[in-house]
Amino acid sequence: MKATITGASGYIGGHLVRALVRRGDEVTCLVRPTSRTSPLESQPVALVTGDLRDPASLPAAVRGADVVFHLAALISAADGTAFESANVGGTRNLVEACLEAAPGLRRFVFVSSIAAAGPSPDGRVLDEDDEPRPVSDYGRSKLAGERLVRDAGDRLPATIIRPPNVLGPGQPELEAAAGLMRWRLAPSLGDGGARTSLIDVEDLVRALILAAEHPRTVGRTYFVTDGRRYSWREVTRTVREEIGLRGPVLPVAYPVQLAAAWLSETAARLGGRPPRLTREIVRAGHRHAWLYDGSRFERELGFRPEKTMRDSVRQAVGTVARRGRRRTGKDGRA
Repeated sequence: MKATITGASGYIGGHLVRALVRRGDEVTCLVRPTSRTSPLESQPVALVTGDLRDPASLPAAVRGADVVFHLAALISAADGTAFESANVGGTRNLVEACLEAAPGLRRFVFVSSIAAAGPSPDGRVLDEDDEPRPVSDYGRSKLAGERLVRDAGDRLPATIIRPPNVLGPGQPELEAAAGLMRWRLAPSLGDGGARTSLIDVEDLVRALILAAEHPRTVGRTYFVTDGRRYSWREVTRTVREEIGLRGPVLPVAYPVQLAAAWLSETAARLGGRPPRLTREIVRAGHRHAWLYDGSRFERELGFRPEKTMRDSVRQAVGTVARRGRRRTGKDGRA
């Protein structure tokens, strides 16, 4: 296929680029002038510089595409206005560019979020028929983006995918958690009960490609999960085991997490950039469960997740360890 990817310089986007290149697909990546493009420059892909908030820059990226994978999104921001501009306005501009410049488009795959669906009330597992109830500015902006895509459904063959928390090599939060645990610190989240659904990044990429190619997915919205429910304590314990950490770990209490998020927000405002951690993110993990049923995607498309949560953590931890050895020269190559 001839595929265009927004968000190609991000975590999931980078994995998708590599998977499509391995298949022999022709890949175009829309990148902002400020994007870190060095990993993409080593791949046989075309880079088109543009910005979702600049409509004039988008037709060149999508012209002639068979499939557009829309992954780019603003995940953290100081206020709702920024989410509206990036996630709603940007999606609107991209949809209009596809309608104008890609008349032969076979599929528009919009990578949304469980944040658009909202948390699970009383720990109940949600499916695609449940009414969305987002509780964050980010979630509301992603739901608004979904509605824009659906509204163009008579002219745009679109599929919406809502991934849960995505684990695997390069996942920033997982790598940060592993680094924190090496200092024998671990965020305290939840009460030990099931709190989140997960998916491995490579499984998600397979699902995105399947959604792009399968005729049944047009006009459909899907959760994609590994079929299990996890407590955050289980995830934390697995990270500890995979990094080989033995002995006690000091839990980072909820008020301390909020304080750290406030510091992150303050530093971001002073530096004129999005915060890496916000109080909204901390509250979402502490107050809510995020549990979803991915069986519809499995039934309708024959999809089967191949990776377990431990596989995802092991690969992520291994990638960080190899990166550290290269930096210190311990593997003889640095």
